[in-house]
Amino acid sequence: MDQIAKPSPGFQRNPGKVITVEPYIGTVTVRAGDALIALSTRAKVLTESPYPSVFYIPFEDINFDQLRKTDLSTHCPYKGDASYWSVLRAAEAGKEAMWAYEQPFDEMIEICDHGAFYPNKVTIEATPD
Repeated sequence: MDQIAKPSPGFQRNPGKVITVEPYIGTVTVRAGDALIALSTRAKVLTESPYPSVFYIPFEDINFDQLRKTDLSTHCPYKGDASYWSVLRAAEAGKEAMWAYEQPFDEMIEICDHGAFYPNKVTIEATPD
């Protein structure tokens, strides 16, 4: 099964593009006010120049009771289609604060079933081990 089933059109057009996904060695905590949204020792760090690095947290470590999925969807030619969730406790400030690639392109499969948060909408604390 060496054939890629869902290749990224972005990487096909721009094979020199570099996006790295590495494990974060430490704990990542996401809060909205005093509400704990996520707590993980299994987060990944995605680095894509020229953007700031982003933590991707496994769905199992995210409290989805604190979130509501929205209708918003965006497309990245490298990662795929992103879905969005709003943080209920954060009201308007938490609108579409989390995104995830539920069916990413093959090259970005490492972030499947992981969510990322906008740091201007929630508080993200990373504590290295």
